[in-house]
Amino acid sequence: MRPEILAPAGNYQSFLQAVNNGADAVYLAGKAFGARASAENFTNEQIFALISEAHLLGVKVYVTVNTLIKDCEFNDAVNFIEELYIHNVDAIIVQDLGLMDYIIRKFPDLDVHASTQVNVHSVEQAQFLKRLGVKRIILARETPINIIKAIKKQVDIEVEVFVHGALCMSYSGNCYLSSIIEGRSGNRGRCAQPCRLKYTLLDDETYWLSPKDLMTIDYLDTLTEIGIDSFKIEGRLRRPEYVGLAVKAYRDALGNGNTNYHKDLQLMFNREFTKGFMFHENNA
Repeated sequence: MRPEILAPAGNYQSFLQAVNNGADAVYLAGKAFGARASAENFTNEQIFALISEAHLLGVKVYVTVNTLIKDCEFNDAVNFIEELYIHNVDAIIVQDLGLMDYIIRKFPDLDVHASTQVNVHSVEQAQFLKRLGVKRIILARETPINIIKAIKKQVDIEVEVFVHGALCMSYSGNCYLSSIIEGRSGNRGRCAQPCRLKYTLLDDETYWLSPKDLMTIDYLDTLTEIGIDSFKIEGRLRRPEYVGLAVKAYRDALGNGNTNYHKDLQLMFNREFTKGFMFHENNA
């Protein structure tokens, strides 16, 4: 079975670019509880309308409820998810394990995907989430290919991996640097990205903490062969044109084996590219 191409939709124009260029599914957020609070995002009513539109086009919609939830927010988060459930959302993406457990028990036929911020990078973690009732795990971007193979072989659970886009200097978003420096928590959706700034070390000023962007377009056959269920493109803060090009590139590579998009992707946005820890690139 061909893996799903999953695209970011930080706004409606990005949604259109994604579906018009061949995305099988999109992920997006409401005005609260999403890990990209600075994206445009959507009102509840906009999400409900977008779900209907996407389903008419044969596209799935996954909504991120992937911040850590405070006790005082719990009921609001559950009510939001209940509204999504009523309006036929295809899945919700969750980081908070308490919320995850509650939702799985309250809505047993609602697909729950464990966010990359759960930081799943072992067979044992995948087994735990399977027992909890999670439908899909979105692996930590630090997970090497041999561990991914082991998870697919040993655990009957859907596996989603990031194939393109920004990398985090920490463990897939579990970072406190923004909280310490700016008072803005990445785990609450408000990362100020201090890692993208220049720092001085021994009189040498450069972008010491800023990773290159992930690009695995040359390795899709390998990921397909081991049974990855979903190829995820990062970028809810990126321009719609970027989303369209990235989806087109990975759709073409997956469908026709055409990987000649390196230059186009570099021109659209460029921090330089890496194949990441997934394919054992471990450098400065």
